Formats: sequence, structure tokens, C-alpha cells
Amino acid sequence: MTGSNFKRFLNAFKALALVVLALFLSACSSTPDKPTPTALADFKPQLNVSKTWSAQLSSVAAPLSAQLSNNQLAIVATNGLVAVLNPDTGIEIWRLALNTPMAAGVGSDGNRLAVISQANELITLSQGKVLWRVKLPALSFTSPLVAGERVFVLTADRTVIAFDGASGQKLWSQQRAGDALVLKQSGILTSFQDNLLVGLSGRLVAMNPANGVAKWEVTVGSSRGTNEVERLVDLVSGVSRINNTLCARAFQTSVTCVDASKGANLWTRASQGHVGLTGSETALFGTESDGKLMAWNRGGGQVLWQSDSLRFRGLTAPTAANGQLVVGDDLGWMHWLDASNGQTLARSQIDASGIAMPALRHEKTWVVITKSGLVQALRAD
Repeated sequence: MTGSNFKRFLNAFKALALVVLALFLSACSSTPDKPTPTALADFKPQLNVSKTWSAQLSSVAAPLSAQLSNNQLAIVATNGLVAVLNPDTGIEIWRLALNTPMAAGVGSDGNRLAVISQANELITLSQGKVLWRVKLPALSFTSPLVAGERVFVLTADRTVIAFDGASGQKLWSQQRAGDALVLKQSGILTSFQDNLLVGLSGRLVAMNPANGVAKWEVTVGSSRGTNEVERLVDLVSGVSRINNTLCARAFQTSVTCVDASKGANLWTRASQGHVGLTGSETALFGTESDGKLMAWNRGGGQVLWQSDSLRFRGLTAPTAANGQLVVGDDLGWMHWLDASNGQTLARSQIDASGIAMPALRHEKTWVVITKSGLVQALRAD
């Protein structure tokens, strides 16, 4: 075998290994005999939940997400339907059927949108038209970040790539070595001031967005266990940022808050969760994988309260705003909780397909998206 042929074989083998390992891990995370969901307890409603508007799109499944930016709600469906809605009215601004299954997205700055297909193609759009397409070197399950006239991508082989937003020209690429297993779930790819923040294995890394050079990195989760599945450590999407404090979760390992201006670890607590976090000025909120709701003191990590009322209901990551804590479940219910103690304030069943992703807060409404593609704006007064 010639040197060039061997190199092509090696690259193909690596790509195949990522596919196999990602699918293997996804299968391992599903439990054949799931515990019975906790029955919903009676409560005295303290909020009146009303529907502001509703829209129907195509089915949505993790790790796909939606994004609010520049007073536009961008959503991508599993089948490749990209839609932009007015979050005040639900009226469609534009839609485009890409007719290819999606692996990750949507990322948007309110002007350009970016998604990633299951064929490893980064597709950037604007005003209902495709601007450019680029083939990525590996799978990606993380929504692209569109910011500063660039599109940033995190692939499953732990490579960060920057593209020019207008042309699609690759600007730079940085790869970090890591464990062989990858998490088939959206990771951390966000910004803080003039830094690009990326989750690479168990570390949160601040990069220079101009060239990808690391400025600082902080350990959020460390490898444990005796086999590759137990030793897997990855950071999951959904961070809580208040001023300079940014808090993140390491898959099934821990939650950590860092000073993002210095790259300093403030505190770490063990936590068995797999979805992102939300928070307020004083508290951090998360859901454990068994559905237990947790609240930590943002300053020191002490447990403020915990609730078992929604255990085994397949919870989304929570969203906090105006003293309310909102979380969806796999049976299609949205729950409004008191952020100070976890008590139920209101609940509403959206549809039986299940809630697809964390609720989005837009002014005085909560935007909820179900797995069937139903999009609703709800107001809780």
C-alpha cells in the first residue's frame, strides 16, 4: 500500500471509528427498563399559563436546538427544514427545506444561520437562501457558533474550525487530543468578551477567535472509572453566565463555576447529570439524569434545595428568569417552579410527543418546542 493510500485508509478508519463509538455510546445511554415516571402531585396553581401563539414545523430531536437572536427565532428540524419566526407573533419570516437530515444546529447571529448535516456538511444561510457549504473532516453534534462575521465549528474529533461567514473560506483549525469515545450530544461552543469558549474533553478552553490559540483552560470534569465508557468526560451545552462567572456541566461527573475573566476554577461539585445548566445572580440550577432538580449557591456551590417531584420524567435542562424556573419533560409537560424552593407554581401539557429542548425566554413569554415540531409561546402571570 502506498503512503498516500495508507493515509487515506487511516483517515477513513478514524472517521468510521468516531461513528461507531458515538453510536455505541448513544446506545449505552439508553436504558431498556426505564423506571416509572413519578406521578404529578396535586398543587395549588399560583400562575396562570396562557398561549400567545402557536406554529407547526417538522419533528425535532436532540442534539438540534433553536436560537433567539436579533428578534428572530431560528429552528432547524431533523429533516433539514430551517425556519425563522417572529418570536412576538409566531409569523414565519422565511423557511427553506434543505432536504437532508440534520446532525447539529441551529447557530445564528440574527443575520446568518448555520447548521450541520448528517453528511458532515456545514451549511450557512441567510434570508432563506444558502450562502455556502463546506464539507467537514468529521462528525459534529454541536451547534455552530455564528459571531463576529465568522462561523465556528466543533467536530467530534475535538477539532475547532473557523470559517469566514461571507465566503466559507477556512481561516484556521485547532485540534486537541482526547479520549477515543465521543459524546453524541451537543458540546460547549460559545463566546465570552473577546474569547471563544470551547469544551474539549473535560476542559473549558478560552481561545483567541482570530487564530485559535489557547489563552487559558480550566478542568471542569476528570476521567474516572475502569473502562472507556466510565472514563468518558465531555462538557455538555447549556452554560450559565452571570457577569464574569460561567458555570458548566461535565457529563455525569460534576458542575463547575469558573471566573471567565481569569480562567480560574471557583468551585466544583459532584453531579450525575447530562444536560446543561441555568442560573440567577445567586443560584445555579440543574437536573440530574434521574430527574432530580438541584439548586446550588452560585458563590460557593452549597446545595440550596433539591426536589424529587419530577424524577424519571426525562427532564430537559431548566431555564430561569424572573424568579421562575421552567423545565420540560418527556411526557410533554412544562413545569413552572419557584426558583427559591423548587415548589410547583404551574404546569401545562403541550403535546404527548415530549419537550424537545429547554424553553427559550423572550420578553414576557416562554417559547417551547416539542419533538413533533409544535412551537408555542406561553405566558405565565
